Amino acid sequence: MQNVTQLSVCKKRVVREDERIYPSMGAIAGFSFYWLAFVVPIWVYGSNTTLFFMLYTWPFFLALMPPSVLIGVFFSVIFKGNMTLMVLCSGAVIVCLFWLVFSLITGW
Repeated sequence: MQNVTQLSVCKKRVVREDERIYPSMGAIAGFSFYWLAFVVPIWVYGSNTTLFFMLYTWPFFLALMPPSVLIGVFFSVIFKGNMTLMVLCSGAVIVCLFWLVFSLITGW
């Protein structure tokens, strides 16, 4: 095993080549942000209007679940265990993706 000396001031996590990356945390984050993004239009527009609208357009929003999970896995692999960046980036992308579909369907 080779010793690695740290020459910088900031603490940097050294990732070994044999260290495992757990994409399941990204999948859980993506699935959680999918449901959070599903609730955002209900918070903004109220339950009656949004639920009536989603009654007829639910397949479009259901189709966003697999990409949401894959986005979470993607950011989990890219950031290699940095949970803060993974959660922030996957949350922002998933909420924006959901809002984009909602805006395109409503024609705003």
